Amino acid sequence: MTANGTIKRNPLPHGFYVPTVAFFEADEEVDLATVEKHAVYLARSGVTGLVTQGSNGEAVHLDRDERNAITAATRRAVDAAGYTSMPVIAGCGAASTRETIQLCKDSGAAGADAVLVLPPSYYKALVNTESMHAHFRAVADASPIPVLIYNFPGASSGLDLSSDDILTLAKHPNIIGCKLTCGNTGKLARIAAGAKSDFLTFGGSADFTLQTLVAGGAGIIGGTANLIPRSCVRVMELYRAGKVEEAQKLQAIVARADWAAIHGGFVAVKSGLQSYHGYGGLPRRPCVVPSATAAAAIQEEFREGIELERSLEKLV
Repeated sequence: MTANGTIKRNPLPHGFYVPTVAFFEADEEVDLATVEKHAVYLARSGVTGLVTQGSNGEAVHLDRDERNAITAATRRAVDAAGYTSMPVIAGCGAASTRETIQLCKDSGAAGADAVLVLPPSYYKALVNTESMHAHFRAVADASPIPVLIYNFPGASSGLDLSSDDILTLAKHPNIIGCKLTCGNTGKLARIAAGAKSDFLTFGGSADFTLQTLVAGGAGIIGGTANLIPRSCVRVMELYRAGKVEEAQKLQAIVARADWAAIHGGFVAVKSGLQSYHGYGGLPRRPCVVPSATAAAAIQEEFREGIELERSLEKLV
């Protein structure tokens, strides 16, 4: 911890970050052994960093102690595997400013390097622009680790922060980036061009990786990389190497896989993990495991992406 009370952290490089899924036993208890196993698998696949308690991570299904345990297990696992400089980001969105601050403090203590914060949206009609900005500033003032704004209207009662909102908040010294799962690449371009030079503007889905990079974004935080991490990373590598046509071909494959994850949600991602990796299929109720027929259909939707992934694994 530094003199001003903040926690020394790993910096967040540009790249591909994976919002990891949560893992459960048959009795719905958290399966920390699989949390650690999966974190190491992703780290060894070449991703830039990991995110716990994102939308893929069933944060709303976890209590405070479970959230802390998963973040701590993720940090512990990647450190033990030799990836001590790999950033771990923790999702900390909550309905009140007070709870959001508490989750940020918890995450810092559990080993996270930054936090990802959804706007509070339960009382959407009662929170105006000024009070929303005040919420994020209060969280950033109190958080011991840096804050990224998470704009995801689908998880926030349709609340969609504008580029003006995010550019205003980006002036805060402890707000260092944003994740745009809204898919608005025009907004992304405006933020990337208008914010301070070290502000991190992340796309929120693997299906617009190239669009994000062309617009000046820092990278992607995308859940499909739970299944095909090397493929997601490779799209970025090809683009950065100037091999745009090759990158476009891989982007198309990743985008088709990502569509399965988008319309099927984290349940589809977990079903794919079970089909292709043999672990991780159980969600927490009220979400349930897909039927055998549905699971087979999900497996087929991911097949092309998995074939690409396996071809890349052979190159290592």
